[in-house]
Amino acid sequence: MNRITSLFGIKFPIISGGMVWCSGWRLASAVSNAGGLGLMGAGSMHPETLREHILKCKAATDKPFGVNVPLMYPEIDTIMDIIISEGVKIVFTSAGNPKLWTKKLQDNGIIVTHVVSSSRFAVKCQEAGVDAVVAEGFEAGGHNGREETSTMALIPQVRKSISIPLIAAGGVGTGNGMLAAFALGAEGIQMGTRFALTQESSASREFKELCIGLKEGDTVLTLKKLSPTRMVKNDFCKAVQEAEDRGAPAEELRELLGRGRSKKGIFEGNLVEGELEIGQISALTDDLPTAGDAIRNIIAEYNAGVENIITGNFKF
Repeated sequence: MNRITSLFGIKFPIISGGMVWCSGWRLASAVSNAGGLGLMGAGSMHPETLREHILKCKAATDKPFGVNVPLMYPEIDTIMDIIISEGVKIVFTSAGNPKLWTKKLQDNGIIVTHVVSSSRFAVKCQEAGVDAVVAEGFEAGGHNGREETSTMALIPQVRKSISIPLIAAGGVGTGNGMLAAFALGAEGIQMGTRFALTQESSASREFKELCIGLKEGDTVLTLKKLSPTRMVKNDFCKAVQEAEDRGAPAEELRELLGRGRSKKGIFEGNLVEGELEIGQISALTDDLPTAGDAIRNIIAEYNAGVENIITGNFKF
């Protein structure tokens, strides 16, 4: 037990990221049933779709689960009302000011965690009264902070800056990665890529099979004039990079991105024209296990790593 497992009432300090087009009720409930904390990603759901997923998740697990809510969501008031009315007990917020919703959520008995990319914003989260912080390095897939700080550099800086529970994210997808994050001061890990590439993830089969074949350097952080996003180097990504290289303004990039680009790639499986968001750890991910097996494998590797450190018998 540590502060993260105690805070959320879970067995293992492992959280599945609330990823667009990947994190529905099936993945969230599978992670929770295996002893972690499953999150559903509200960012790709209409309000009533989110309500449906919450109800199905309740039916599929009696363990704690939560919802990730990007605070830039256009129908944020409706989303939060659904979360409160349906009795969700854990909310992870991101992409916005945590002061806007933390108190209201906590007043309704909800544990609030906010995702940050710098120690400066982690301090602001602590001042806002959040219960825990996720510090995410730029290795992560999807939307990233503008600082481009790696997880290994970020976690100890955040740990030094705040006293509340800290969760590491970005480039963590193995037991040894979990061990390294804990050595740097984290008390839990949040994994996106590892859980996006599981059987219960709602991502398309085409997207999953592509990602488990990726090598080091096959993803890139781009769209920096809009919202820095790590994605696979495909035709759409190359078009973005060419536009950025010639100094295209944000308006042109926004037009190029259009609407539904990530849905087209991740959910519908268009590997050419879609926005294929995935993290750098995909280069170490070559299988599609169940979410439960992924957790069990990570815990086994973590425990073996601890034993290796104690005995000095390092095996990788």
